[in-house]
Amino acid sequence: MAMPRFHTVAAFVVLAVSAAWVLTGEFSSIGSAAPETSGNEPKVEQPAAAEAQKLLRTVAVMEPNFIQHNRIIRISGVTAPDKRTTLATRSAGILGELKAEKGDTVQAGDVILVLDGAEKQSMVETAKALLDQRQKEAENIERLVKTGIVPTTQSDGARSALASARSQLEAAQADIDRLTVVAPFSGVIDQVLVEEGAWLPSGEAIAVLLQLDPVVALGEVSEREIAHVTVGRDADVRLISGEIVSGTVRHVSLEATSGTRTFPIEIAIANPDNKVPAGMTAEIMIKSEAVRAVKLPRSVVTLDAAGNLGLRILKADNTVGFVPIDLIDDSPEGLILSGVPEDAKIIVAGQDLVSDGETVNAVPANADLMAGASVDVMEPSR
Repeated sequence: MAMPRFHTVAAFVVLAVSAAWVLTGEFSSIGSAAPETSGNEPKVEQPAAAEAQKLLRTVAVMEPNFIQHNRIIRISGVTAPDKRTTLATRSAGILGELKAEKGDTVQAGDVILVLDGAEKQSMVETAKALLDQRQKEAENIERLVKTGIVPTTQSDGARSALASARSQLEAAQADIDRLTVVAPFSGVIDQVLVEEGAWLPSGEAIAVLLQLDPVVALGEVSEREIAHVTVGRDADVRLISGEIVSGTVRHVSLEATSGTRTFPIEIAIANPDNKVPAGMTAEIMIKSEAVRAVKLPRSVVTLDAAGNLGLRILKADNTVGFVPIDLIDDSPEGLILSGVPEDAKIIVAGQDLVSDGETVNAVPANADLMAGASVDVMEPSR
């Protein structure tokens, strides 16, 4: 009989061993038994416990340093002369003498122009002679009336003739006066519009006279800020050149312009040497009453859900709050704000990443944040 092959015998052995393993039932524990863990291995948190531990966002906070600061109302404006007038002839005639040029400084009453008027001067001389004659006639008749030589009716006629002669002289003198144009106030001749020898009708413009001391800065204040502007308030005016000059509020209109609902104001600025010209663009900064305020970087200011300007603060329970503020001034070092509570802790970094009522992890702000330096976004803290 032939011996069975090796692979046939091996197959029967494997079959027998498999049958014995199945009969023991130990195969059911493979893959389902929990692996043994040592005491040194970390425990895995259950999902419920992980959800219970909320992630907190880190913010930087500071306590406000209050100062007294004048409220500054900034408006756009333009410089203008205190007075401006166009000088004109009062009578027709040929320009005989022009006594002022562009840029000349004149005083009130100075003669600017004289028209030729020889014929009118002769009328004055004639009127003077007639007045002298009527005066003597009236005196003679008065003596005769007193002696009873002539009736009193002749005295009345003489007085009437004397009054008529006096009126003729006054009219002739007025015609002479109208040949001369004088400066109504002190100032600078800014423009000369005529030339000597020209024929000028009555009412012809001849020159423009400006009074630039004081020079005036004109602007308009909004209806929200008009309550803070009163006559006598100090004001600074920054010219387009960068120069800052000081003045005072001399006029505040009591009626708003219909189109813009703003109130025109005037700032008087001393200008004895006429260095500040009229018509220059200017920024008017009116100093109002001093208020309790705090200086903060511009980046600290934020908006609430309604769009109101304000600050986010840290409450006593480490939750975020919002307080509206009032912008007092905008300085190169930062914003000057009022309305900040006395005991407030202001969030100066991360304020735009948190919302009202949110619990946060607060840390003190460093010097860079206080100086308004750029701040990286703070990651949530566990």
